[in-house]
Amino acid sequence: MIRAAALVALACCLVACVWVAGCAAPGDPVARHPVVPAAIADLAVRQTGNALALTFTLPTRSMDHENLPEHPSLEIFRAMLAPGAAPDKKTEWRLAYSVPSAQVDAYLQGERVEVHDTLAAEDFVRPGGASVAYKIRTRVVTARASADSNVVTARIYPVPEAPQGVHIGVTESALNVSWAAAAAPDGAVRHGYRVYRGVLESGQESAAQDVSHARLKSPLELDGTSNSTEYRDEHFEFGVTYLYTVRSVAQFGDALVESADSPPVAVTPRDIFPPAAPLNVEVSVTPATQQAAASVELSWAISPETDLAGYFVYRSDAEEQPGERISTDMLPSPTFRDISVLPGRRYFYRVSAVDRAGNESPRSAAVQADVP
Repeated sequence: MIRAAALVALACCLVACVWVAGCAAPGDPVARHPVVPAAIADLAVRQTGNALALTFTLPTRSMDHENLPEHPSLEIFRAMLAPGAAPDKKTEWRLAYSVPSAQVDAYLQGERVEVHDTLAAEDFVRPGGASVAYKIRTRVVTARASADSNVVTARIYPVPEAPQGVHIGVTESALNVSWAAAAAPDGAVRHGYRVYRGVLESGQESAAQDVSHARLKSPLELDGTSNSTEYRDEHFEFGVTYLYTVRSVAQFGDALVESADSPPVAVTPRDIFPPAAPLNVEVSVTPATQQAAASVELSWAISPETDLAGYFVYRSDAEEQPGERISTDMLPSPTFRDISVLPGRRYFYRVSAVDRAGNESPRSAAVQADVP
């Protein structure tokens, strides 16, 4: 009996040791299952020139709704489909691209990722109706990838001709982009043009001919569309360097296909446009008294310029003379008092407006003041 009791006590001791060893103390690291990103659900595809552009939102949370510690790596799978076929369980997928986590930033455009799959010459001579299918998985740890994204398919069409001869004209209110017309491919109709714009870092105008090496403050994004060979961009700032490229769009049935980019063109618009001359200049003369010298009061309509800096006043002794500036400093408001006049003299006054870039307007029509 004593021996049996000893064996029971030893067994209980071993069980207790195992239980204690398996329970981590508060604060000790506990082994967890692998972090798995949530599946991509908004994968989309479109043809741009001789490439298919894949766009999607990069996952930032795991399947357990926790924030991912870093960008997940990307695994892009592609399948070539026969005419009329759709992806199914028998579809042969192959890994087309693998993007490491550290390189994902290079494909980010705003909040979405854009990856271009460049097509080979043989892709354009496949039987009519053949298409390409794509799906994507993401991965934070080697052990386990996310579930497959939604599957997208795209037919491959002849590439539209890229526009040439892009020119940018600068006006005070708009940047006018123009180009030569591009013909649509056989079997398609021309569906207009799309104008893309980015912002270059200072001093990058010469790098515009090779966009891949240009340092962009903001990426090329769709700025607008046009059905003609002209586009008016009214949303710009003087002194900012913009990069433009244009793509033609062809329509094959319900599908729209973009051309490759036109040769890019950079422009840094400068404000060389003076304000309009001030209007409605009025004059009032105060004769001299024993207590005060004579003076001439001028007033005029406020200039409507949004970048107005101020005004200058000019005076002459003859109407045909341009006169000399008598306002030492730029005037912030549309009034001026001239206290340097002499009794019995006739004066002619003109007013100009100046913007913040230093452009001075033509002078106003002359007004006459006769001092008694």
